[in-house]
Amino acid sequence: MSEQFELERYELTAEPLYNFNFDRRQFMKAFGGGIALIVPMTHLLAQQPQQRGESGRGMNRAVPNDIGAWIHIDEAGSVRVYTGKVEMGQNIRTSLTQAVADELHVPVSQVQLVMGDTDLTPFDAGTFGSRTTPTMAPQLRKAAAAARETLIALAAAQWNVQPSDVRIVDARFVNHDTTKSLTLAEVAKGQKLVKTIPADVKTTQPKEWVVAGTSVPKVAERDFVTGKHQYTSDIKRDGMLFGKIVRPAGFNSSLMSVDTKAAEAMPGVTVVHDGDFVGVAAPDQLTAARALSAIAVHWKTPGQPGSATLFDYLRKNVTEGREGGGRPIGSVADGLAKADKKLEQTYTVAYIAHSPLEPRAAVAEWNNDKLTVWTGTQRPFGVRGELADAFHIPEESVRVIVPDTGSGYGGKHTGECAIEAARLARATKKPVKLVWTREEEFTWAYFRPAGVIDVKSGVTNDGTITAWEFHNYNSGASGIQINYDVPNQNIQFHQTQSPLRQGSYRGLAATANHFARETHIDELANLVKMEPLAFRLKNIKDERLRAVLEAAARSFGWASFKATTGHGIGIACGFEKGGYVATCAEISINADSKKVKIERVVCAFECGAIVNPFHLQNQVEGAVVQAIGGALFEQIQFENGEILNSKFSRYRVPRFSDMPSIEVVLLDRKDLPSAGAGETPIVGLAPAVGNAIFNATGTRLRSLPMIPNQTVETKAAL
Repeated sequence: MSEQFELERYELTAEPLYNFNFDRRQFMKAFGGGIALIVPMTHLLAQQPQQRGESGRGMNRAVPNDIGAWIHIDEAGSVRVYTGKVEMGQNIRTSLTQAVADELHVPVSQVQLVMGDTDLTPFDAGTFGSRTTPTMAPQLRKAAAAARETLIALAAAQWNVQPSDVRIVDARFVNHDTTKSLTLAEVAKGQKLVKTIPADVKTTQPKEWVVAGTSVPKVAERDFVTGKHQYTSDIKRDGMLFGKIVRPAGFNSSLMSVDTKAAEAMPGVTVVHDGDFVGVAAPDQLTAARALSAIAVHWKTPGQPGSATLFDYLRKNVTEGREGGGRPIGSVADGLAKADKKLEQTYTVAYIAHSPLEPRAAVAEWNNDKLTVWTGTQRPFGVRGELADAFHIPEESVRVIVPDTGSGYGGKHTGECAIEAARLARATKKPVKLVWTREEEFTWAYFRPAGVIDVKSGVTNDGTITAWEFHNYNSGASGIQINYDVPNQNIQFHQTQSPLRQGSYRGLAATANHFARETHIDELANLVKMEPLAFRLKNIKDERLRAVLEAAARSFGWASFKATTGHGIGIACGFEKGGYVATCAEISINADSKKVKIERVVCAFECGAIVNPFHLQNQVEGAVVQAIGGALFEQIQFENGEILNSKFSRYRVPRFSDMPSIEVVLLDRKDLPSAGAGETPIVGLAPAVGNAIFNATGTRLRSLPMIPNQTVETKAAL
């Protein structure tokens, strides 16, 4: 099993933020005496650019094929399942538990998932890209099915019958006439399950699911409601200290001088200065904060571009890095020649922050040469590799444990907080907890990439699209392909030099590409004076995309909507990561304040066979809510290497007062494999709302966020 690595996961190929000085005594202890030659890391990277540039550290490792690596059934009959995936609030702990329970024919309560522990679980590239449902769930199903068949064979041997005469019903083995039964514990007692998963193992098909396909409640939901669950910031270790890091004055700053004498004089305080790294550890958070303030530091920060010139900068700083989009189809020039009308527009997308409820946090503890770190990350094995690199130790000497974490949205792929805590812990020889402040999270995490998108198209008077040329600068290639039936296409992504650290965000560049595409499609419909839904359906042959469009429009009441002053409706659709989405939105404009309010959203989504309807509905609703911020008002403001709105009082996220009525329409395709649902539903909201604003006002908005000041001018009601 391999994970798809998408172009805009820039954080996975960036140079490490930390690479601490090597301890020669540690080296000699690890490798013995004698003479050793150390090859510099830069030389190794130069020799292996393809390995790092295309897949990041450890992305291509093979997945174990041993049942014991995935599932363990103890003599009490409890089922323990191991996966390197992590729970970030998307409820995959529940859906994966359902998959195993289905195959073993046991209740969900009998299955316990061990997740994201690099000492216990099989290697996993990371929890991202909506890959858990289409890749990990089938893998666990295979393991569980193989375990089931092995257990049935063991039960049959106890009864001296054929395996075909035994089946599992409600966690009990029964013979053909149910006159005999055995519990899971009775069959497992005294056994050692060491088997290889057969290539042809048969798993339960969606039409025959019993546990999967139902709205099983969230596993351990009471622990989260009552506060019993421990997040990383709740973890306590004996003798634990609290850490703080001296941050640079701006991006790309160089440390010129530092005076730590005052901080070092404070009781219980340890100051660590290693290269440009300066941090403190203290017995409590207040003392750590005071010690940090007592350090005098001088940085040199080079001049850098800001928000005001961002989009010109991106267009002018194209690099020779990876590009995407595919080969041209047909001839755009010929398509434009056949068109009755042509349209050329530019769309822009600002940087935005992940803003997770739980900022980065880590607890690090050294035990001799073994490092254990508890942290919230989507890539426990990737962070293990980063820690090993930073401290020049084997990966086997590092253990990363990920407690169920308070969201990530693609923003917790890297391990800088873990490395910082581990550096302080190594210096103090005590466990150290480090929790980033909200300002640190806003400033030193990476952002969703900004982008400039140029679109040129042609259309005939009857509404047939004849040509489509699409160029995305910087934001990425995800969702860039068009699902409309256009004979002449040229679609390209151009990587550029980004002034800010950027990387994965929920949906990646699919949000930017869908916004530009679906806004432009609406503009084409308006150009030929054609109703937007009818225009889309005329140019779409993909039946799954047509199905979600028709379902959303039907539930929304698109055909019967009566236009009134200050109200408008918009529609958008798309495809990404195996899922199809269509979104309808109704907005209102306050006559006096000109403020925009999203009144109602209907989102139709189809991702194959549905594993848990209630949790899928939650995923779609969550994506719609998160999309509101990026669509209307979220944007990072920066100048000369400094973030200007690095706190919630200055960075606008959706509030309860912004919430529209949200209706989710789920299309269950049990004839198709399940696709992931964490990312795709986010892409339709922005263009649907923008199209609704145009419908109400005659004002076409081509930049995200569309209304950072929450108001829009009315040109002419349509």
